[in-house]
Amino acid sequence: MKINNLLILLLSFCLSTSIVAEKAKVYKNSYNYKRAMELLNSDGDKNEALDFLQKEVAEHPKNGYAYYWIGSLYEDNDQLVDALEPTNKAIELLKKDKEWVTFAYRRRARINQMLGNEKEALNDWNMALKSNPKDVNTYYDRGEYYYWQGMYAEADADFDRICKIEPTNPLGYVGKGRNAIAQENYKDAVELLTYCLKLDSSYSQGYAFRAEAFMKQGMMNECIDDIIKALNIDGNEKAFVLMLEIEEPVINTLVSKLKIQQNQQPNEMEWSYYIGVVYEEQGRYQKAIDTYNIALKIEKSDVLYGRIANCYNELGYFELALENIIRAMELDPEDVDYVAKKADLLYDMGRGGEAIATFDDFIKLTPEYYAGYYRRGFMKDNLSDVDGAIEDYSMTIALKPDFAYAYLGRADMYVLKGDRISAINDYKMVVRLDTVPSDNSCAQYAYLALGEIEKAKSFQKAIIEQYDVPGNYYDAACLYARMGEKEASLEFLKIALKKGFRRFIHIKMDDDLIGVREMDSYIELMQEYEGMCEEELKEKREEIGASVKKEEEMSETPFRIESGNCYVKCKINDLPMQFVFDTGSSDVSLSMVEASFMLKNGYLSEKDVIGSVKFSDAVGNVSEGTVINLRKVKFGDVELDNVKASVVKNQKAPLLLGQTVLSRIGKIEIDNENKVLRLRYLKKVD
Repeated sequence: MKINNLLILLLSFCLSTSIVAEKAKVYKNSYNYKRAMELLNSDGDKNEALDFLQKEVAEHPKNGYAYYWIGSLYEDNDQLVDALEPTNKAIELLKKDKEWVTFAYRRRARINQMLGNEKEALNDWNMALKSNPKDVNTYYDRGEYYYWQGMYAEADADFDRICKIEPTNPLGYVGKGRNAIAQENYKDAVELLTYCLKLDSSYSQGYAFRAEAFMKQGMMNECIDDIIKALNIDGNEKAFVLMLEIEEPVINTLVSKLKIQQNQQPNEMEWSYYIGVVYEEQGRYQKAIDTYNIALKIEKSDVLYGRIANCYNELGYFELALENIIRAMELDPEDVDYVAKKADLLYDMGRGGEAIATFDDFIKLTPEYYAGYYRRGFMKDNLSDVDGAIEDYSMTIALKPDFAYAYLGRADMYVLKGDRISAINDYKMVVRLDTVPSDNSCAQYAYLALGEIEKAKSFQKAIIEQYDVPGNYYDAACLYARMGEKEASLEFLKIALKKGFRRFIHIKMDDDLIGVREMDSYIELMQEYEGMCEEELKEKREEIGASVKKEEEMSETPFRIESGNCYVKCKINDLPMQFVFDTGSSDVSLSMVEASFMLKNGYLSEKDVIGSVKFSDAVGNVSEGTVINLRKVKFGDVELDNVKASVVKNQKAPLLLGQTVLSRIGKIEIDNENKVLRLRYLKKVD
């Protein structure tokens, strides 16, 4: 009797498993689901993928896999509340598919965690592990949560489980190593992370965390070596941050070792970028600009132009900064940070109306972000639009109630309107929020407005003692001007200018300095530094070749259409080839067959092989391709140097030129009637 019952149970289980597998097969092969997956796997239009998935659940309302991906797309778009409902539905419908319901629980745990629903997140991780007790990713996610909560024993327990389930997986050892660092057990951390790297010598996080453990012990040579190894693997973000924490006297060692990599990998722009960032962090802005320009010769990048703009801004060369921000925007029109930076530069150049209009654009793009309203309010404040400034400051406070500067700005505006009660309430809020002197403090002004003069002075003094930077001396100048202490104000202004404060337009508009601007010594001081800056700017323009004339040229090159693709003739390192013109692709790629032919026939050399890069599809599958440097790419009359390309393993893959190359040309017009591409580009004229 017992044997028969067991057989019945086994048969029932097998039948149930078969039904689940059959349903999964049907759902995953439905038209709308497959189209959505094709788009996600090829990094296609996510909105279009979402449309297909919505059609899929309308047609097959029990397709839990479709609901899972709908939740994923909402989460990726930071629509966390919207992501919950489809993820809940996925869990309900996928309960018999243990692998996918585990995925769904993990996703809901992550969403709940980001929404601050910590109990629900823990419950979801527990449910995921109940469904799949050996899922190391769930243990890692929960261990991460425990780590950030300071629950190191619980985190270690989860990371230990990973080590037992998958002894060769480095994740568990990295987690334990990081816990050891947090508990100041640095030697244990080094031991754990060294073992992790024995398991996987290409795991950049292992080097990055071991670098931190070395840094904590003052072992800076070992720290720098690990930072460079981590950067060399994949530009590891943690290693990048650690790099910027290195100070004198070992900063020169860091730069020297970065330069070794720069010399060894001359076609990799990243090393020049890293060196430039180190110089920029040191305040050596011209050295940073020179190094970023070396990187630009290898590869055009909006990030490089943005960095150069920051450096010129710090030097007070606002026109040059604006030119570079515009270049950055041309390469990445969707980066809203560049819009805000452009607005700030326009203001510092005295183009206040344009600056406010640009912040109008920024706010349209980011209507729920407080900073746009604050910056626009600040500009209206200094351009005497009191009511407009109050409105923007109030919107800032509505979006970020703990932002002290917004209360200060609004209080100053209330004073101008004669609303003393509202002003005092806002000043009190400033001192309630800004209690510790910092580089971003403003409580000194509020203390002064509330009649606490000595507290205002001591607060400002504490800021300068901790943060010896030009802007804080300028704040001191404004504070003492508000007190009516003109001579003290002018002395602080001198120090600010001497240290590099170059916002001359703002100095001339700032209401705080009205009384100081009447002084002859102020006029002499400003003439001295403005004249100095103008002369420096003139010399800089000559240095960077601003006087070199450029004319727009136009080149035409024919194309043909085959199987829906647009093919254009070109030359790669002087080898005649043809490429697929694809404005929807970001990268440059060629097949293994083409790359092998070029290498065997001298069109590529071993020096052109840069390394490898990993590509990941929407479901996490990873393939690896070699990265090479194409020394010369020519089509029509346009010739580009040093173009990075990825070698794909698909032997039938065409040569594909995407936005990495197309963005470096200029304007491209497609004439379908005459089957030609018109390329408009700037050419230097001797």
